[in-house]
Amino acid sequence: MAFGAFATATTAAEPAARRKSPIALLLLLPGLFYLGLFFLVPLLSLVITSLQEPDPLIFGQYQNAFRWENYVTVLEQYWPQAVRSFGFAAVATLCALLIGFPLAYFIGITLRRWPLLQALALVLVIAPFFISFLLRTIAWKQIFSDEGPVVGFLQSLAILPPGVAITGSAFAVIFGLTYNFIPFMTLPIYTSLERLDLRYVEAGGDLYASPRSTFFRVTLPLAAPGIMSGTLLTFIPAAGDYINASREFLGSTDTAMIGNVIEANFLVLQNFPAAAALSLVLMAAILVLVSVYVKRSGTEDLL
Repeated sequence: MAFGAFATATTAAEPAARRKSPIALLLLLPGLFYLGLFFLVPLLSLVITSLQEPDPLIFGQYQNAFRWENYVTVLEQYWPQAVRSFGFAAVATLCALLIGFPLAYFIGITLRRWPLLQALALVLVIAPFFISFLLRTIAWKQIFSDEGPVVGFLQSLAILPPGVAITGSAFAVIFGLTYNFIPFMTLPIYTSLERLDLRYVEAGGDLYASPRSTFFRVTLPLAAPGIMSGTLLTFIPAAGDYINASREFLGSTDTAMIGNVIEANFLVLQNFPAAAALSLVLMAAILVLVSVYVKRSGTEDLL
């Protein structure tokens, strides 16, 4: 009887809880308003702009239409830059992972016994954020310049032939992307490793597993959420970056990415429909790639 009364009371309480749901909705309204105003409205404006056509009466002006051919035109014209963007972003993400994981492991596992050193190492990882993104990229441009120390050192060792520049090459662009986004890879992995219970690692040793086997069967799977988050936080902005690949910084005309094309169409050519169409294509391509990546990695909760 007591159990039945408890179940009845619980069932009766559920509609009451549902009746209070408008309060939760009211609490969500500011966030929904912000999302609608600063995301949905600009997105809708971008879609409308991407379908515009040139005004036949006023040169350089565009009028609203349903010109879906804009998407076909930009894909035919700028597909090399799109492929290059995703290729550079993928390589930079892999390089950031190869650098960021050992760094995060050292901070989160090795330095766990020394909290002060651990905090200092974290500050050093975050420190580049205190300097402007542009200033950091310009600094690397000076370092990699023809008169810089790197080129002179490589040429003295006969590694770099005379007359061959580092700036303006694919290497310089990928290096810049990797350097600028390493903290985005390191911090999520550190967060996962810092919460790792070392007793699991010790249990692997007690069961006669080799350090290599323990790493791949225990440490790496438990760090997977951080790896997935770091990969997404690195790949997404790297694919749309236009600073590192710009001719004014580390890139050249031959290394232009899709972000440079969008910038040129918006600010220089003022071909707003093409720029808007490219922006939407980039957004859709990243969304598809990220969805497939997360689905195959088994971490759908990240979406």
